[in-house]
Amino acid sequence: MTSTTDIDVERFRREGYLLPQRQLFSPEKLDALEAIFDEHLADKGAKLSDELDTPHFRDPRLLEFLLSEEVLDTVEPLVGPDIALWTSHFISKDPFTGRATPWHEDSAFWNGRLSGYDRIVTVWLALGPSNRENGCMRVVPGSHLGGGFSEGYVATDMSVQTFHAQLEGVDESRAVDFELRRGEFSLHDGRIVHGAKPNTSSIRRTGYTMRYFPASVRVLPVEQNAGWKIWLARGEDRAGNRYENV
Repeated sequence: MTSTTDIDVERFRREGYLLPQRQLFSPEKLDALEAIFDEHLADKGAKLSDELDTPHFRDPRLLEFLLSEEVLDTVEPLVGPDIALWTSHFISKDPFTGRATPWHEDSAFWNGRLSGYDRIVTVWLALGPSNRENGCMRVVPGSHLGGGFSEGYVATDMSVQTFHAQLEGVDESRAVDFELRRGEFSLHDGRIVHGAKPNTSSIRRTGYTMRYFPASVRVLPVEQNAGWKIWLARGEDRAGNRYENV
């Protein structure tokens, strides 16, 4: 398997993202993950299909993927040797009706929950094609260098947007589209400005996000973290966090 190279790391630090253009899992393993997603989609009840957050809290089968060598070998050069699992999320935008994702920084929604926000890395794995027509993710290169807590968030209409707030004043002409084939993946810094247009196509857009942070970062004892579960994925704890057992 191709690894994340020193050149990749340098570009990631500068631009805030990578598009490796390769498969993350074997075809059999990808099929197994998609089958688990299909179960969660069928059991979602009143939730929208883009609201399937932290499914691994409820389904330990997902840890086989989240704590896999394929993923950890990919993120270790970016996160460091001591890696903790922060969260995961099934994101599925229905054909024609999938809501847009407003411009935002993931880190803005974690403000006050962690002792640091550097080297938090998200793997966005495509469980089906992700392209401009069905609302692929878009990022603004280098925007993570601003620190991840931009001012200028305004309220959104959540009937057409997936989040309650969006960042105004983003220069969309600089945006890079993350077009992925099924099984391909992207990597992005938790502080980068990103979003997605609505799905206007007949093809569902489905991804699984897997997010990791350095085990030197402390998960703070604040109300927002009550009941939150984290796993030590690789290496040693450096912050005194409490982890779930594998």
